[in-house]
Amino acid sequence: MSLKAYQTTAARAENPRQTEYRLFGQVTRALMEAERMDKSQIRERMDALDWNRRMWSMLGNDCSLSSNGLPEQVRANIISLSIWVNKHTSLVMRNQEEIAPLIDVNRIIMQGLAPVENAQEGVSAIRQSVG
Repeated sequence: MSLKAYQTTAARAENPRQTEYRLFGQVTRALMEAERMDKSQIRERMDALDWNRRMWSMLGNDCSLSSNGLPEQVRANIISLSIWVNKHTSLVMRNQEEIAPLIDVNRIIMQGLAPVENAQEGVSAIRQSVG
C-alpha cells in the first residue's frame, strides 16, 4: 500500500484525539532523536525543534478561535504552553537550554490524549503504587 493510501485509511479510522496523539508521538520521537544527536548536527536538531514549535503554534492558534470546542480554561492552558514552548525552543536553539523539558511536556499531553484503555492502566498502576 502506498504511503498516501495508508494516510487516507488512517485518517478515516482515527478521531481527532487519536490523530493528535499520533502527531505528538511522531514529534516527540523526533525530539528524542535530536536530544541524542551531537550538537554539531545543527540542521537535524533544528528540524525537530521547528516541527515541535510549529505543532504547538498551530495548537495555540486553534485554541484562540472562538469556534474551538474545548473549555475556556483548557484553551488558555494550551495557549500558555504554546507560548512557553516557543520561548524554550528559542533558548534550546541558542544552546542555552536542553531539549528534555520539551519532551516532558509532550509526554504529559500524550498521557492525557492516550486511548481510554491506556489511561485506565495508568490509573490502576498509580492506585497500586499508592495503596
